[in-house]
Amino acid sequence: MTLILSLTRREIAGRYRGSALGLLWSLLNPLFMLAVYTFVFGVVMKSRWTTPNQQSVTDSTGEFAVVLFCGLIVFQFFAEVVSLAPALIVANANYVKKIVFPIQILPVVSAGAALFHAAVSLLVLLIFAYIVFGHIPLTAVLAPLVFAPLIVLVLGIAWILASIGVYFRDMSQIVAPLVTATMFLSPVFFQRTSLPTWLQPWLSLNPLAIPVESFRDVVLFGVQPNWAALGNYSMVAIAVALLGYQFFQKTRRGFADVL
Repeated sequence: MTLILSLTRREIAGRYRGSALGLLWSLLNPLFMLAVYTFVFGVVMKSRWTTPNQQSVTDSTGEFAVVLFCGLIVFQFFAEVVSLAPALIVANANYVKKIVFPIQILPVVSAGAALFHAAVSLLVLLIFAYIVFGHIPLTAVLAPLVFAPLIVLVLGIAWILASIGVYFRDMSQIVAPLVTATMFLSPVFFQRTSLPTWLQPWLSLNPLAIPVESFRDVVLFGVQPNWAALGNYSMVAIAVALLGYQFFQKTRRGFADVL
């Protein structure tokens, strides 16, 4: 655990080393993305959101921006870890070749750095939510609980992609458009209820759907998440993580030969 924390701190600091604003970029980046998406979807496309406590769609661009940003926090965590995973071992080949190092923790370190950025974005979200809605619901304390299954699932995916990426270098090119598609096919920009009734259950097959909806429910809307759906998601996440870890451990034996 000490090694993971040390490497995570180094990973975070290394991303901003040499820049004039340093760690401040971890705060400015989500603010910039919030402004861009709010302008495109809230002002140009005039998208709006119906909250659980409202009978009609809100006309507030500010409320839509906060709701949108909440979903983007979940996506950015997913995207950051999954996008980097295929090249993770190749980029750290020295750990494989020269020293005895637990390379299985590299995806954990990557997830830790992404989790730091998600925490910073959450702080920004809570500030804007208080300004727009006038309060922060008590259910916001459940945010880590509903976020945890996504972390577990992403680790499993990262172990699989990191391993495949050693043998198949094109994996990064394949993953990039898939991550983008996952965002636009998840309830980040739209509500589940906006889909045809027959299609709504199929949305849950998207790995971001349940985490986005649950995170939004507890952080912004003050309602309990769908515990049954979240429980099923958690079991799948654990299964994927276990399979991913076993796959990584079995395939790592040939890393040194390939690298």
